[in-house]
Amino acid sequence: MDNSLPLALRMFNDRVRAMNQSNSKLLTLNADEARNLHAEIYSLLTITAEQAKHTPVNENIFQINMDGGGFK
Repeated sequence: MDNSLPLALRMFNDRVRAMNQSNSKLLTLNADEARNLHAEIYSLLTITAEQAKHTPVNENIFQINMDGGGFK
């Protein structure tokens, strides 16, 4: 497991993996786990949005012509 991930995400990933391995159909989170997971996801989305603002957009335009070919 990648130790660079926040603790809440690692714990959630471990629980989902355990759920999948046991063929369980239900995963529940207590309020603290849900809050921590929400906070980490929100934090990562905020970082991603900020990085996207400062990433140059590739404005190259590509033109592709296709004629569909023919049958012989």
